[in-house]
Amino acid sequence: MAPTNAGGPVAARADAIWKVYGSGEARVAALRGVSVEFGKGRFTAIMGPSGSGKSTLMHCLAGLDTVDEGTVHVGGTEISRLNDKALTRLRRDRIGFIFQQFNLLPTLSAAENIRLPLDIAGRKADPQWWDTVINTVGLSDRLGHRPSQLSGGQQQRVACARALVGRPDVIFADEPTGNLDSRSGAEVLSFLRSSVREHGQTIVMVTHDPVAASYADRVVFLADGAIVDELAGPTAESVLDTMKKLDGKNDPVML
Repeated sequence: MAPTNAGGPVAARADAIWKVYGSGEARVAALRGVSVEFGKGRFTAIMGPSGSGKSTLMHCLAGLDTVDEGTVHVGGTEISRLNDKALTRLRRDRIGFIFQQFNLLPTLSAAENIRLPLDIAGRKADPQWWDTVINTVGLSDRLGHRPSQLSGGQQQRVACARALVGRPDVIFADEPTGNLDSRSGAEVLSFLRSSVREHGQTIVMVTHDPVAASYADRVVFLADGAIVDELAGPTAESVLDTMKKLDGKNDPVML
């Protein structure tokens, strides 16, 4: 199965990618010939049982890990052929990241954490877009606070703003609500949803939570390192039903 974007513009795609770990009898295929497209201006969730390859897929798409076979594109750029310097530049300028652990610098204020990727790149924030992002995350009265002075939900919204402020081609989110209570998680997911709907952002999110996945436009399901199903317009119930069918079918594939 090779889910596509139904002919629309593509922000990122994988073509027949393989990722293998170990050697000899311990060789395990984390990804087995995966082909998938992620539409521009769309919110896609990646789900699957533990060990299905979902985080590996995201890391390969984001250029955080290499593929053993196949190709990965971000926009029109084949990142699987880039050298380390060019790949670092692409990740800095065209990709945003949101992690479960927030990854904020404790000595910097919220505003300084949000601006950090731009500062590293020697770029300045567009004032109008900065205001839009800050208003969207609802942190205008917290910009001078350090992470220790913010709640978990507020810290993750800072991380979301940091990912958005450079207007990347695509944002990759790895379990962005994993460390949050249900209310804070809902706030972050609503923000991500509105950034797609109102500002045309592209988001690819790995999650194990059917409720989180229900905020997406589409859910792609992995099992045994391969894409086995997808849902458009998901609900928490339809995601949970699909996950129940996949549960227990994720034994590693030995090569």
